Amino acid sequence: MIAVAGLIIGVILGLVLNPSLPVTLQPYLPIMIVAALDALVGAARAYLGHTFSDKVFVVSFLSNVLIAGLMVWVGDQIGVGSQLSTAVVVVLGIRIFTNVAAIRRALLHA
Repeated sequence: MIAVAGLIIGVILGLVLNPSLPVTLQPYLPIMIVAALDALVGAARAYLGHTFSDKVFVVSFLSNVLIAGLMVWVGDQIGVGSQLSTAVVVVLGIRIFTNVAAIRRALLHA
């Protein structure tokens, strides 16, 4: 219940305050969002499998976001940022769809 309340408060604050992202960080935001989604879907799968750990979730969430952002930043520094961005999205996308399939199987027994 606390997580749902935090989500609602966060959405309301985001709509009211309308924060802006610095231009230098804008290329990294989509990659970080995909990495965060991977951690969230993985947490949902772990929860349904009765193996969820809040510590593992926090570490997974933060490390996914930081590593994905760092990979794209390094790619930008060496001139292959778009290729690394694509690679990160593909890998995380595969993980997300794999976890969603496992969640579907667990919920629908299909």
